[in-house]
Amino acid sequence: MKRMWYRNAVIYEIFTRSFYDSNGDGIGDVKGIIEKLDYLDNLGIDVIWLTPIYASPNEDAGYDVSDYYQINEEYGVISDVELLIREAHKRNIKIIMELVANHTSIEHMWFKSARKSKKSIYRDFYIWRDNSGDEYPNNWMSSRTGKPVWTYVEETDSYYFHLYTSHQPDLNWRNEELRKEIYKIIKFWLNKGVDGFRLDVINKISKKEGLPDLDDSVPYHYAEMYFENQPLVHEYIHNMRKEILNEYPDCIFMGQTSGIDLDQAYEYTLGEKEQLDLFLQFELTDMDKGPEGRLKQFDLEKFKDIIFKWQDAFDGKLWNTIFLGSHDLPRMVSHYGDDENYREKSAKMLATVQLFLRGTQIIYMGDEIGMTNVNYKSIDDYNDNRTKNFYYKRINERNENEEKVFMDIHDISRDNARYPIQWNDSIHGGFSSGKPWIKENDNYEYINVESQLNDENSIFEYYKKLIKIRKSERTLIEGKTTRLNYGEGIIAYRRIYNDISIDVIANFTNVSKRIDIVGNGERIIGNYDGENYQELKPYEVVVFKNYIC
Repeated sequence: MKRMWYRNAVIYEIFTRSFYDSNGDGIGDVKGIIEKLDYLDNLGIDVIWLTPIYASPNEDAGYDVSDYYQINEEYGVISDVELLIREAHKRNIKIIMELVANHTSIEHMWFKSARKSKKSIYRDFYIWRDNSGDEYPNNWMSSRTGKPVWTYVEETDSYYFHLYTSHQPDLNWRNEELRKEIYKIIKFWLNKGVDGFRLDVINKISKKEGLPDLDDSVPYHYAEMYFENQPLVHEYIHNMRKEILNEYPDCIFMGQTSGIDLDQAYEYTLGEKEQLDLFLQFELTDMDKGPEGRLKQFDLEKFKDIIFKWQDAFDGKLWNTIFLGSHDLPRMVSHYGDDENYREKSAKMLATVQLFLRGTQIIYMGDEIGMTNVNYKSIDDYNDNRTKNFYYKRINERNENEEKVFMDIHDISRDNARYPIQWNDSIHGGFSSGKPWIKENDNYEYINVESQLNDENSIFEYYKKLIKIRKSERTLIEGKTTRLNYGEGIIAYRRIYNDISIDVIANFTNVSKRIDIVGNGERIIGNYDGENYQELKPYEVVVFKNYIC
């Protein structure tokens, strides 16, 4: 089917603000992406996913939209986006935009009208409760702020509901007129030529009828069971998809669906009601998150269990997205690898393990050159509101040790993924001729794009080879995934399709592993030279191809 193009695709996620600054104001922009399209084409990607570029006061990295029909003036103008789409399409690169439809900014004209009067035509576009004299309408707590999900508005003596910050009031999807407005927004951008949408927190757009309290034993709760995967969400997405595909049959929907299990993923993508083409599940990337985002000890066996559970789901019928990095996660080489002693080797190993799994692949910008977590020395260097809330809560409210708090922030801050791309070894890593909106990483002098282009041993060139192999081997697209067992510290799997099998064997540790893989077939790629297959060196990966007789 023509619209199943996404199954073969390698998607490249761009956080526009930090990709490339074309005009020297310190902020990445759409023209900056256009200037780097040849770089992306050279890498071999098929799709660009843009995080929000709409008009926004930027209280939450653009996930607080004030106008869906305009783009943030810091990023350019509408004609820049139109040019980006045309130039990308010339290179056979598709564009997926973000659709933030669970909430808007308080600066959106719908909300500005709604907060002023109960008679506003936009009042029911949001979720309100009259002031009843109680402290808050219910006892739900925001995971983003750790505070109640309600904010009082004096003009109408009422509270509005927000799952995230008070700057992001939730939309009321029960209102049919609101849903029609969302459809108009989607069609507006499809008419500009975009190829699909990543639907932000789409499984949270439906809340439990009545917004009831959850368990009164503690004052406030993160009540995800009352706002994730509620029954009506499937009807809302199905109707939206039906409305859009009637006119735009090749548009795809990729849904951010945190907290889903296998059955829910099946319902969203393969169930009776057509809904999403692709889903993003976070069981793998969230597995070592502890309380308040602190990292727990990494457990490779659990990591493998999760990977193969999703690979095998419903006898391989469930189609995954595969990613280890994103704008919300630490850098993958810092998280899963060794960014000090084995940065290059572990970055290549992780890329191989990821890109040869079954599913639509997503690469986060900068991972293709092995960018690492930042090493900021002050909380003032950070920009992310979640990071700052985490810091001030533990320092000011709990009087915790600042050094320990900073160690946790270094591991988990979203700014690890949001600082500027390192293009060369010039000032600010070649990202901008002006001072960047957020401090650059101080390792740009030796980790940068320019130093890796045309270096056959670089991480960038290795990614190019992986992508080329993936596209040339149908086994890596369609093949069944079988788990292999080579012992502790090793992740291994086999992809099988017709008469070809491809084995991926990787050492996930910083010590050598004795192993016997002599005679496994033709070696097609690896991150070390030589062919000693009785030992895997630290973070070594090797891939074999076999013809099945």
